[in-house]
Amino acid sequence: MTVPQRSLRRGGRRRAFDLRATALFFALLAILLVAGAYTARAALDAAERRPAWTAVLCLSGTAAAVLAVRRRRRRGHLAQRTAHRAAAALREGTRTALDALETPPERAPAVVVPAQAGPGGRSAPLAEDTVVLAEPAVDYDLLDPDEFEQAVAALCERDGCTDVEVAGGAGDLGADVLAVAPDGRRVVVQCKRYCATNRVGSEDLQRFGGTCYTVHEADVALFVTTSDFTAPAVEYAAQCGIVCVDGEDLRAWSDGAAPPPWTAVTPAPPPARPSP
Repeated sequence: MTVPQRSLRRGGRRRAFDLRATALFFALLAILLVAGAYTARAALDAAERRPAWTAVLCLSGTAAAVLAVRRRRRRGHLAQRTAHRAAAALREGTRTALDALETPPERAPAVVVPAQAGPGGRSAPLAEDTVVLAEPAVDYDLLDPDEFEQAVAALCERDGCTDVEVAGGAGDLGADVLAVAPDGRRVVVQCKRYCATNRVGSEDLQRFGGTCYTVHEADVALFVTTSDFTAPAVEYAAQCGIVCVDGEDLRAWSDGAAPPPWTAVTPAPPPARPSP
């Protein structure tokens, strides 16, 4: 009986030499060498023309290579640290930008020139190039009695009065502020800081009228209040020549919308000389 024999493959059989593949390999290798030579030459020319840019590129490439190596070694840890640093830098930059936008530009300090009083207590005109800042409005209702007297004295001094004195207190005999008007008349002021519902009555006017002329020798008697006057008080003041300044008149005087109240009293004419 004949037993069929299987053909065995020879494991050590060599591959046949291919001339075409070998030629193609060497051609591609030559192309790569030529391309590399041209690239190196171009890099050298660029380095000669712009050495600074070349140094920057080299440093950037080196840094990128180092970062790549470190990233491979500590990818997770380095990525987290980089993210935290970038986030912190972004927050700091945003905060700085917001502060720069919200901070107002610095301004040169303005020069405040007080109004100069002219004849009759009126403010004299200022030069065209003079900078005048309006003083903040005073809320007289929020002042205590002593502060109110000081504020009225400041108004008198602002409008040209001299020898201004705050005499209010125990034993003032009805005179809270004493001053001399720009025209030389003696001004005596009684101040009452009342609430809006507490009006000045005739009793207050009578007490002031009994001392302003005889004791303090007033040429102009002013009664200034933050509230209002009753009808009998106004009638008594008109009979005695006392100028009543209520809360509305006080605000107008303080804002400069009305002249000083002593201008409402006409100076008495000098006495006539006897004929020779």
